[in-house]
This record gives sequence, C-alpha cells and structure tokens, in this order.
Amino acid sequence: MSSRELDSRSASPYRTGGGAGPAQLADVLERVLDKGIVIAGDIQINLLDIELLTIRLRLLVASADKAREMGIDWWEGDPFLSRGSRDGKLEDRLRRLESKAGIETDDDGK
Repeated sequence: MSSRELDSRSASPYRTGGGAGPAQLADVLERVLDKGIVIAGDIQINLLDIELLTIRLRLLVASADKAREMGIDWWEGDPFLSRGSRDGKLEDRLRRLESKAGIETDDDGK
C-alpha cells in the first residue's frame, strides 16, 4: 500500500475504523429516532427522613411517526402548535388590522 493511499484513507471523514465520525453519529441518530429511546429517573430530596421533594423524570425521544405508532399525538390537539384548532381567530384579526392599515390582500390572505 502506498503512502498516497494511506493519506487518502486517513483523511476521509467517513472511515470505518475507530473514532466517532459523522457517519456513525448519523447512524446512531437514525436508529434512536426510528426505534425510540426512554430515559427515566427519580430525584428525591429528604431532610431527617422527611421527604421534601420528589421529581420523576420520564423522557421519550423518537420521531413523530414512531410516536404516532405508539399512540402519542398530543401535539395535534395542542392549540399553540396546531393552526386548525384556533378557529381562524388569528387570521381574522390579522385581516382586520391590515384593512385598518390600508394594506391590500388577496382573497386567500396573501
């Protein structure tokens, strides 16, 4: 093997041996989003055997499609995240303000 071949192999960011290259990080991220990962933990603060504070942490990291498969779709009904559940109030208010300001808009709001 020539020194030229060795230099080109070691300079590649997608090498297969050792080190955390970009390809490995992408593979791990793809696997986590595809399969999902759960992180769970409890934090408890006691003073003289008296429980003062308990924090229970449950964290799920997954893609939106995987979450839907598991029956988790809270973002679809959240009025802050969903445009459809606001009943067009924001759009109506924007049109009223634009008309008061004298700004012409198309029928579809553009």
